[in-house]
Amino acid sequence: MSNESLPLPAVPVALPSIDDALAFVREHARDARLSTGEMLIEHAQGTAAIMGGLNVDPPAVLAAALFNIAPHLDDPETTLEARFGPDVTKLVFDVRKLLRLGTVSLRAAQNAAADTGRDAQSERRAQVESLRKMLLAFAHDIRVVLIRLASRVQSLRYYAAAKITPAPEVSRETLEIYAPLANRLGIWQLKWELEDLAFRFEEPATYKRIAKLLDEKRAERESYVSEAIARLQREIAAAHIEAEVSGRPKHIYSIWKKMRGKDLDFSELYDVRAFRVIVPDIKDCYTVLGIVHNLWQPVPKEFDDYISRPKPNGYRSLHTVVIGDDARAFEVQIRTREMHQFAEYGVAAHWRYKEAGSKGYGGQFSASGSYDEKIAWLRQLLAWKDDVADSREPWEQLRQTTLDDDHIYVLTPQARVIALPVGATPLDFAYHLHSELGHRCRGARVDGAMVPLNTQLRNGQTVEVVAVKEGGPSRDWLNPQLGYLQSHRARQKVRAWFNAIDAQENIANGRAMVEKTLQREGRTSVSLDQLATRLGFKTPDDLFAVVGKEEFSLRQVEQALHDAPAVEPEEETPEQLTKRASGANVAHGASSGVLVVGVDALLTQLARCCRPAPPDEISGFITRGKGMSIHRSDCPTFLRMAGRSPERVLQTTWSADVMGGRGQSVYPVDISIEATDRQGLLRDISEVFAREKMNVIGVKTQSRRNAAYMMFTVEVSTSAQIQRACVLLGEVGGVVKASRKA
Repeated sequence: MSNESLPLPAVPVALPSIDDALAFVREHARDARLSTGEMLIEHAQGTAAIMGGLNVDPPAVLAAALFNIAPHLDDPETTLEARFGPDVTKLVFDVRKLLRLGTVSLRAAQNAAADTGRDAQSERRAQVESLRKMLLAFAHDIRVVLIRLASRVQSLRYYAAAKITPAPEVSRETLEIYAPLANRLGIWQLKWELEDLAFRFEEPATYKRIAKLLDEKRAERESYVSEAIARLQREIAAAHIEAEVSGRPKHIYSIWKKMRGKDLDFSELYDVRAFRVIVPDIKDCYTVLGIVHNLWQPVPKEFDDYISRPKPNGYRSLHTVVIGDDARAFEVQIRTREMHQFAEYGVAAHWRYKEAGSKGYGGQFSASGSYDEKIAWLRQLLAWKDDVADSREPWEQLRQTTLDDDHIYVLTPQARVIALPVGATPLDFAYHLHSELGHRCRGARVDGAMVPLNTQLRNGQTVEVVAVKEGGPSRDWLNPQLGYLQSHRARQKVRAWFNAIDAQENIANGRAMVEKTLQREGRTSVSLDQLATRLGFKTPDDLFAVVGKEEFSLRQVEQALHDAPAVEPEEETPEQLTKRASGANVAHGASSGVLVVGVDALLTQLARCCRPAPPDEISGFITRGKGMSIHRSDCPTFLRMAGRSPERVLQTTWSADVMGGRGQSVYPVDISIEATDRQGLLRDISEVFAREKMNVIGVKTQSRRNAAYMMFTVEVSTSAQIQRACVLLGEVGGVVKASRKA
């Protein structure tokens, strides 16, 4: 193939100028306005000018002018790349992705407490911090964040100039997210303007009051600071000391924060204007301190020597307050280059104590080592690019520097920010939201598209979980080679689920093994509670669990049965019905509605094994010390006892009132239900009993392999009620069988 047939690259030979970019915007935008009401072309000009003032590289300035024009182009990606190149185009679309994290994310932070049940303030703080980190982590190129900050400054300038009050979310988002980001990156010229403009709309009355207290315009204050710096530099140079002197008047928002954070009145603030002097060594610090005190009158009580007595966090510097020529106080900080590096980039970084509020002013804060190191590296790069003639090299490093703090930040469909470990999947996301949601998760949509559950998520993606109404996790999820779960917390939840399932299966298997042993020994009437206690277990389930795991021999069960003294079967002790919610219950004596032939007023009680109810054929069996227990005539327990002691059987029958339906007594019966387990099953069954006006006095349920086994004890007046209830229960969705317990 000849060279002539090769496709020509779309990238232009020379990068267009900012004038070309603005002409391009003007051509395609025409009279278009942004949602703020500002003309699109004016916003493009202002944002590009702010970026130019930051000494960024030309592609970033071009992207700042172009990112809002993309929606007005038919094929924006192709058009922009052909005209301005791939670097500018990528910046444009990365900035547009950040626009998704707008005020809706802050509103999600306000609603997060309600979603999680946590303390509202702590949940909001966590969400705001996640949003800050997400903005940086989401932007693989830090220039994207700078463009977003510049765009917000331009929007606030427009609101101020047009005397328009923006929505409350705009100023709150600026103060809680964008200004702290500018602060962390050391971009002071954006930070103070973001804070002051947002504070002007957030607290207009406070802003005006502080502005009036300052009684001078910012330009005048800056002029005084410049003159004082020049005077101090001349004196230091005369002492043959190399020093960097910088300073700026405090802006209104900073003054308000310090007044609130340290509970001070405006008259008590000495650092409304402040200087900073950086010198080669400690000896020079004290020499400069003498020069400062010679030039201006010091305030004795406002001197702090943090060099000889560092703060607990390691911060070192000299702080002094002096009275200037205009009779106003200002603060001077003096430190070495090493101290300055530690204060700006170390664990005592300026942004840490500023954001900690009143605690921070006392030196109390926490820091995350790896994250702080990366913040410091970014700030050093941003400072370095201003000090070199050719700024291409530091910007190359900035392009390759990501702020990965070992987490990714993704969004719920409601724009709530969720922090997950790097490599996390939609399953990790589901388990982070709720354990039950994780168990039932069967799919996920990421940015609207269905993806496999082991897909690794990336910063800024919106994740929606697709879950079934019932179900559990797969054992494959615990296989590290399949990559379903990255979070240790999520893996623990899956293991806990399977441990619970295994425990239920062990109990079921153990119960079957123990019951088979009892049948083989002819001791099915033995109390399981007493048997478990005799073998040293608190409950029968504890016994079944160890038997099911083959950790307890059935021979020990057999031995316990052989060694036990002869006792009456459990069913011989009738149920004592001491409390009922409805009607008079058959509990005591001949007045219960049971007639005993040949015996007058004998104590009678209903047997718990078969729970007789009219018109069942019944028989009586005289127990030892507890009167007569009434059984259904076909009750296996009664037949077995009658065979052993026929002399203790008495003929019994229901009274004429009971058989005629004229009695007020109710009788407890057991209804057994077998069903396919599902969500809402117990509720639907309970509704049947409620409609039939049957009082439920006992419930036992067990689920095994998606099958539910339930035993309901209900109060009835006749067995006809039982038959009707069983028919209606059979019509409930999922119910396989409903019958009276045999």
